[in-house]
Amino acid sequence: MRIFHVSPEGFEELPGLPAELPATGYLWVGVARGEFEADPARLQGCLQAWTSGQLVDLHVSDLLNPQLPSHFEDTSWYDVLVFRRLAAGAGSSALFLDDAHGDLSSARRALEAIDTSPVGFVVFDRVLLTVHPADCLVREHFAQRYTQIAQGQADPRVEGRPVSVRLPSSPADQMLRMVNHIVDGYLELRRLLTRQFGVLQQALFNPRARFRSWQLLLDSRNTLHLLEDICEDQRNAIQEWIDALQEWPQESAPQARRERELLRVRSRDVLEHIERVLSHVRRLESSAETAVQMHFSAQSNRTNDIMRTLTVLTAIFLPLNLITGIFGMNFDTLPLIHEAKGVWITLGLMAALGLGLGLFFWRKRYLGTRH
Repeated sequence: MRIFHVSPEGFEELPGLPAELPATGYLWVGVARGEFEADPARLQGCLQAWTSGQLVDLHVSDLLNPQLPSHFEDTSWYDVLVFRRLAAGAGSSALFLDDAHGDLSSARRALEAIDTSPVGFVVFDRVLLTVHPADCLVREHFAQRYTQIAQGQADPRVEGRPVSVRLPSSPADQMLRMVNHIVDGYLELRRLLTRQFGVLQQALFNPRARFRSWQLLLDSRNTLHLLEDICEDQRNAIQEWIDALQEWPQESAPQARRERELLRVRSRDVLEHIERVLSHVRRLESSAETAVQMHFSAQSNRTNDIMRTLTVLTAIFLPLNLITGIFGMNFDTLPLIHEAKGVWITLGLMAALGLGLGLFFWRKRYLGTRH
């Protein structure tokens, strides 16, 4: 468990849970799911002292459920947002993306690295409680980021993108920043999935090799379906949060109104990012379906080409077989049968007939690779 005090004056980590809220700013309590499950009464008592209210038992169960989908619920004294984050490590994705000669084994490793786990956010007026899985790096990222901002060392651009260099003004503001960071992980995942399906499509259309990785292709499609469901849950959760934000009491102070408008802007930005991931996943699904259909169409076309070639060869040799059958009959009065040059005349006639038929079928484009 890590406890932080976030205020306009700065950002600091506290050695333990304080008995009461600081005079300014708010508290951010980041706790691992296992630690919260081991002693929920401790945090419940602190929340009672800080906010005069505790978490509902149903919400405690939701925060401890590692299989819970993304969703949003609100009460009269706090809001709960559960958001599934990408559990894949950056190393595995970078390994696959940096592979200039991606193969099916790389695609399989990338597919196995994709996993998600829920992060819970409980937003009070002056307290933010976040419940993470044990290996979650989101808390550490923002703790380091806010420390740099407080010390004036923050870079206004991270990975080429402009980011906010101000400390969050409220627990809701920080929650949206963390959710946006989680969604950015899904945006990065788009490149990984695009590269993976590119490798699979190259294997599908390779004319010199037989495609045998149907299980990998099926697993990839199932992964896309799973990501689509996750993104739809995330979109519904953020949309419910935006609807709840609209119902908050109107503030009269200009500063409070600006902060409320900033929350709306951040919420819409998160929703737009989720929509981008969702649309990309659906395009990949459509591309996968089209690639499979094109594969079988190419296989059918290749079979048709083979059958056409065999049919043409049969048509060429059929009259030759007819000639040999005629001259193989046991008659003494057949033409050329008793002449010394008869065999050469017959062979020449058969060769001319075969070449003529071959040229005829080639001119008709029944032979060759011209289309």
